[in-house]
Amino acid sequence: MMRAILVKRNEPRSEDEKNDLQMNELRELAGAAGYEIILEISQTRHPDRKYHLGRGKVEELALMVSDLKPDKLIFHNPLSTMQIYNISETCRCETIDKFQLILEIFATRATTHRSKLQVELARLEYELPRARAVISILKKDERPGFMGLGGYEDSYAQDIKNRMTRIRSELETIQKDNESLRAHRHSKGFSLAALAGYTNAGKSTLFNALVDETVESKDMLFTTLLPTTRSLKVEGRDILVTDTVGFIEDLPHWMVDAFRSTLDEIFLADVVLLVVDSSEPFEIIRKKLLVCHETMWDQLQEVAIVTVFNKVDLVTEEELQEKMTGLAYLAPNSVTVSAKTGFGFEKLKKQIRNQLPEWKRISITIPMSEEGMSLVAWIYDEGVVHNISYTDVISIDFEARDKVINKAISLVNELS
Repeated sequence: MMRAILVKRNEPRSEDEKNDLQMNELRELAGAAGYEIILEISQTRHPDRKYHLGRGKVEELALMVSDLKPDKLIFHNPLSTMQIYNISETCRCETIDKFQLILEIFATRATTHRSKLQVELARLEYELPRARAVISILKKDERPGFMGLGGYEDSYAQDIKNRMTRIRSELETIQKDNESLRAHRHSKGFSLAALAGYTNAGKSTLFNALVDETVESKDMLFTTLLPTTRSLKVEGRDILVTDTVGFIEDLPHWMVDAFRSTLDEIFLADVVLLVVDSSEPFEIIRKKLLVCHETMWDQLQEVAIVTVFNKVDLVTEEELQEKMTGLAYLAPNSVTVSAKTGFGFEKLKKQIRNQLPEWKRISITIPMSEEGMSLVAWIYDEGVVHNISYTDVISIDFEARDKVINKAISLVNELS
């Protein structure tokens, strides 16, 4: 296992609670990437242009590196390419920031062609604005004026842009295939639900419990990088439930864009289950709900959200009610569950059913024949049958999507 020192610069007058939360998040990310944390240090000051921390603190860090021999220095704060170079040179140790750490995790867990393309796109998005500094460092030892730096910068940046264009084009093709698949699922009578929420809220555990599956659900950030979909039947409605990647604080827009096709599993759902860990402190839950809403807001204004207060087995009833009351404005259609014990599942399923797009209900009469019986079997597959009687004809009262109802009426007219 690789060994790492975690480093964080705190803003002057920043809140201790927020700083603790951010360091804890970095700690969990490093653990998810497989690092053993051997030391954590922080400094409160405005950022230094060359070293991010103060020069004296970096020299102090160099002594610690010499003594402890870590494999990497991992900063919570975003670092410029020159800051990474200067810190690495001073400390003689590889240095990365939080977003490079996230890319490491994504790269390790990317197993499909689509996820590998997304990781590569995110890496290039990270690299593009740093192209000038990268070239400057690469040319550092060459003679001044040799070919001029501008040509190298333009060529390097253009190469990155060309690769990004090719990847986006390929991802768009994959995306069209996925949208066709979703349209096909809708046409077959499935409704779509997606689990969303801050990472480590217990989404995968809830998903497993709901659909009786065994998706990996370690207590680790970004366990679910690839969306996983399984079917669930609720009060006669067939629902495809998808477990998705978790959100994280300060996730930059370029990383959200790179994983757009994964997040589309959320954005194209009929109902989103927004999962929160109700055992966390009130203020942390509030901030995480804000992050989730900010990430999804542009895409989800027309989609129903069910807020799932998970892990209620870890809090008292009084604490839970206090949190739910205070967070009501951020938590539409809330339900309380414990994915661990199964508490609240029936109420959750009922709430999911209530938020699904309504189907129409109709009564039709079908001729009693072999073709008529085939039509009845098809209606059972595509909708919810409330009543059926067999006399000289078949009278059936059922609920289904518009397309199914229209097709059933058309077939009845043909049989008549």
